[in-house]
Amino acid sequence: MVRLGGRVIADTVDSVRVLETSHPPVYYLPFAAFVPGVLIPVDGGTFCEYKGMAGYFDVAAGGVVASRAGWTYPEPTRGFEALRTRVALYPGRMESCEVDGEQVTPQDGNFYGGWITRKIVGPFKGGPDTAGW
Repeated sequence: MVRLGGRVIADTVDSVRVLETSHPPVYYLPFAAFVPGVLIPVDGGTFCEYKGMAGYFDVAAGGVVASRAGWTYPEPTRGFEALRTRVALYPGRMESCEVDGEQVTPQDGNFYGGWITRKIVGPFKGGPDTAGW
């Protein structure tokens, strides 16, 4: 479950959990899990050497706008096709995120979107001096 602006903006048990080296998991939720109108496409993108070109969304609810807080891979590379119809969110830019009823701790840093729960143990990239490993 994801909340922003005092509202539940997404709630699903249908997620794709992606793991990358030195990262906590990132959860990709289906577009259909989001309240209509909360995902606002924005210009620009980034390139991931594994997943391809990402497009971004502002996420808006209850008078709050989280800039470029969601992303998707509309044409993912081979092996990541399941992400085509899904969106990931930076949990640190949301009011709250939960996995199986547990409050998520966001991964440190502005670039990473990992969701940390009590079963996930680091160290992780994202904190000071962690960019090189």
